[in-house]
Amino acid sequence: MVKSAPSPIASRKPSKVEGIKENSNFLREPVATEILQDTTHFTENAVQLLKFHGSYQQDNRDNRTKGQEKDYQFMLRTKNPGGLVPPQLYLALDKIADEYGNHTLRATTRQGFQLHGILKKNLKSAIATIVNNLGSTLGACGDINRNVMAPPAPFKNRPEYQYAWEYAQNIADLLSAQTGAYYEIWLDGEKAISAEEDPEVKAARQRNGNGTIIHDNEEPIYGTHYMPRKFKICVTVPGDNSVDLYSQDLTLVVITNKKKQLEGFNIFAGGGLGRTHGKEETFARLADPIGYVAKDDVYNVVKAIVATQRDYGDRTDRRHARLKYLIHDWGVDKFRTQVEEYFGKAIEAFKPLPEFKYHDFLGWNEQGDGKLFLGISIDNGRVKDEGSFQLKTALREIVEQFNLPIRLTSNQNVIFYDIEPDSKEAIQDILSRHGVGDEPSKIEPLVRYAMACPALPTCGLAITESERAIPGILERIRTLLDKLGLQKEHFVVRMTGCPNGCARPYLAELAFVGSAPESYQLWLGGSPNQTRLAQPYIEKLHHNDLESFLEPIFVYFKKSRKSKESFGDFCDRVGFDAIREFAASYEPQTANGANKSRHRVNLKEEVYSKLKEVAESQGKPMTQLVTEALEVYFQNLS
Repeated sequence: MVKSAPSPIASRKPSKVEGIKENSNFLREPVATEILQDTTHFTENAVQLLKFHGSYQQDNRDNRTKGQEKDYQFMLRTKNPGGLVPPQLYLALDKIADEYGNHTLRATTRQGFQLHGILKKNLKSAIATIVNNLGSTLGACGDINRNVMAPPAPFKNRPEYQYAWEYAQNIADLLSAQTGAYYEIWLDGEKAISAEEDPEVKAARQRNGNGTIIHDNEEPIYGTHYMPRKFKICVTVPGDNSVDLYSQDLTLVVITNKKKQLEGFNIFAGGGLGRTHGKEETFARLADPIGYVAKDDVYNVVKAIVATQRDYGDRTDRRHARLKYLIHDWGVDKFRTQVEEYFGKAIEAFKPLPEFKYHDFLGWNEQGDGKLFLGISIDNGRVKDEGSFQLKTALREIVEQFNLPIRLTSNQNVIFYDIEPDSKEAIQDILSRHGVGDEPSKIEPLVRYAMACPALPTCGLAITESERAIPGILERIRTLLDKLGLQKEHFVVRMTGCPNGCARPYLAELAFVGSAPESYQLWLGGSPNQTRLAQPYIEKLHHNDLESFLEPIFVYFKKSRKSKESFGDFCDRVGFDAIREFAASYEPQTANGANKSRHRVNLKEEVYSKLKEVAESQGKPMTQLVTEALEVYFQNLS
């Protein structure tokens, strides 16, 4: 006898959001009513449901005026399994950014795009345009499976990469919301033409699997209440950690035989990085190995894992609702046993895997079939035109001229692929004319491996700056490293404006997590390959104290590191007690032995942007440029 799924609502009083979902008629109301109203914003209930449709209501805090209504605007996030952005969709997004948004696109850390600055009156047109151009925003946010990630490298001669793409798309389809609300609200009920769903996926969605399916329900996998919180999945290949696999709720690793034929998947589960300052019951956690499943059973085991979280995840406390807390509370063995009950058989033993490494696939590369692919670095994912740096225009021209598909990376970069070799020179010319480089070796390494979330002014959760602050922070770190004789050193730096961790700071070697205005919690000791959690080193560091605080740490690293040891590995090996002991007795000295003194000067945003542009064009640090300019200024005064 097939057991029925447990009630999705726990015996304790569910959170307010659970009631909103229950009363929404599968994500319809009150969004469907309020989108027709001539207002600048939605009510709180509608805002919660709007996330499932791929949008967050925000307000621009730079424009807040006391006594006046907030500057309401909307962020739209696309869902692109495996990071795929067809050329038609890219051009549509580029146009929406100019017509309805703030003239920028932002590549996310989950291989999608975000559009910022859209007004409520334009939201329906923007979403309809995306859907009608082979895209979607459904499930890009909300208590549901988010965008399924996969390594972006288009290696046509390495079948495991093609399997990762295929199954990322199929699992995204399997777990896509089935409600008609999305098309009813944004396309007046007309379902757009899209790629045909794999018949195996369609069959798997309805297959009962010992209680994984909720019968007679518009959402057979999710049910009336969807998931307790967001659910994140990736599919990768052995050794490739371009997807931050340990940060996911569920990771599948492609396992092939000696003939490179797909045999099955290793399973990791229970990763997640969101946390809350001062709430020790919230924490970042790495995914655990769970076991192995044959390829024919992969959809069933995914459903079993989703059903376990759906039915046993915490629906009373949203801070305790992710799968990582269920596995932490239960332990891996109990979790595996429950999954096996839904799955209907035992999960096999985990297969051996090589060490995972981080790859960013930048620059020109052979893709294995005679064609090329090109990875382009984008600072913090922000695609924009600014001064002589015309990235947005360059990318649009390349897509228009060559009709190339794009794969977004989890490090906020873009990859053009299927490039004919004889098109390389013309593409290089477009990039060069618009001030965009295609040579990874010319990128400052600290910048190349850094990530930041948008934070202020639009994110409602932001405590302090992130995207707007990190360029200056990286410049100051580089200046300090150079001063200390560490010119060739670099490491993974990540920054977020709050502890929710959207730029995955807790896996970085050095991370800044917003804790107060202009101040950050500092995390140290993550792995260069993002396979180990960092740890909090100081709760609140004001950005003005950055150099004086980091200098003794870097000096200790220089003096006591092992050969070729990375900064993150060093911090993890020696431990924080040793670092603090060295820092406590460290006395910074200038060249003549006197105590050093540092002075900071704040600049207007437009002055800083111009300074950065000129410094980059001249190949000089901004500090050097300012010093030279002031010396000339003072000479003229005298």
